[in-house]
Amino acid sequence: MLTDDAIDLVVRAALQEDAPWGDVTSEALIPGDATAVASIVAREDGVLSGVRVLLAVAREVDRLVEVSLSKADGDPFSKGETLAVLRGSARSILRAERIALNLMQRLSGIATLTARYVALTAGTKAQIVDTRKTTPGLRALERDAVVAGGGRNHRFSLSDAVLVKDNHLAILLAEGLTTTEALLAMKAKLSHTTHVEVEVDRLDQIEAVLAAGVDTIMLDNFSARDLVEGVALVAGRALVEASGGVNLDTVAAIAGSGVDLISVGALTHSVRSLDLGLDVVVDVSRVRGAAAGFVAV
Repeated sequence: MLTDDAIDLVVRAALQEDAPWGDVTSEALIPGDATAVASIVAREDGVLSGVRVLLAVAREVDRLVEVSLSKADGDPFSKGETLAVLRGSARSILRAERIALNLMQRLSGIATLTARYVALTAGTKAQIVDTRKTTPGLRALERDAVVAGGGRNHRFSLSDAVLVKDNHLAILLAEGLTTTEALLAMKAKLSHTTHVEVEVDRLDQIEAVLAAGVDTIMLDNFSARDLVEGVALVAGRALVEASGGVNLDTVAAIAGSGVDLISVGALTHSVRSLDLGLDVVVDVSRVRGAAAGFVAV
């Protein structure tokens, strides 16, 4: 779950980076008592994520800024639609603008891309999950955006679950241990509540991994045909995750192989930020799609 503390940590660092000694333009140009109403408007279609981040930015900059929300995280929106409206000190709104937009644009881009993957796997049992290929410092926010798009979260960190990858096994095998022996020895050191997943890149590795009683087996960079065979070999003895070579062109065929999970690094490492803008409103009655009530943050 995304905590308020995790959001505030990111927001405070971003605001400090953006204006370490204040906003010299607004402070020199805009009267201190000037007020404004501004709308956050979608420049393209998408799925929203980052509402709590917007509220945190406004709160950190100026608790007197009021925010009216038209959409919630996970809601789809159309080009030209107003997503939120801010009212308060003009200087404060301008101070908050870039950080709020930067984060909301990235998070909404992740949610939108995730929703596309989820839609392409509809009718199968496969769940779209994220990876640890996140932006350093933004993992909690980006993973929350995956959920907003209809995806699921993999392990959050190296501390949360065991995931034995090819490099782990290569080191162990160089020490003369068999895969099954190494995995059984590892499991003897773990709590019974620790989830164990093991990556394989060939069909002939599957039985040795399953003999250790793992919870999930990852089929890495398998062809669509080999995925079908791999699912049949596992035969329900563990969850099956497909990884590698996943994109919008291949995900439907991968899901059709019968795997339980499809991990997609592109959700966070190759995503394009959506185009959102903040416009100062001259005629408030013409704000399209804005909610009626403002709330203090």
